[in-house]
Amino acid sequence: MSDTSGQQQTPDSTQSSVAPGASSKDERTWAMLCHLAGLLGFLGPLIIWLIKKDEYRLVDDQGKESLNFQITILIAIMISFALCFVLIGFLLLPLVCLADLILIIIATMKANSGEVYRYPFALRLIK
Repeated sequence: MSDTSGQQQTPDSTQSSVAPGASSKDERTWAMLCHLAGLLGFLGPLIIWLIKKDEYRLVDDQGKESLNFQITILIAIMISFALCFVLIGFLLLPLVCLADLILIIIATMKANSGEVYRYPFALRLIK
């Protein structure tokens, strides 16, 4: 393209063919898999995030979110297990696991539709 001054304009290399806020099917699928991999603990989201973070922006964001949440759940499980010695942990442990499952399902559905999801009580350790 040329403007009136005779200088050639180049398209901005940061522009995407996808509209702002929209994401490709592959990007949504990998973001969804980041959350689903949380069912295996923090290693699943960590592996997917490390492999795909540079390729897709949504995967980078949701991978960090899923990883932070799984680290938070791991801490909560360890605390609940320690509290089993005073019996309250026997109540907390199933509640933590149930909350983990429910929130992973919600996050997976949001990521599949291309939405950014924030877990309600995740520690933001990886930024």
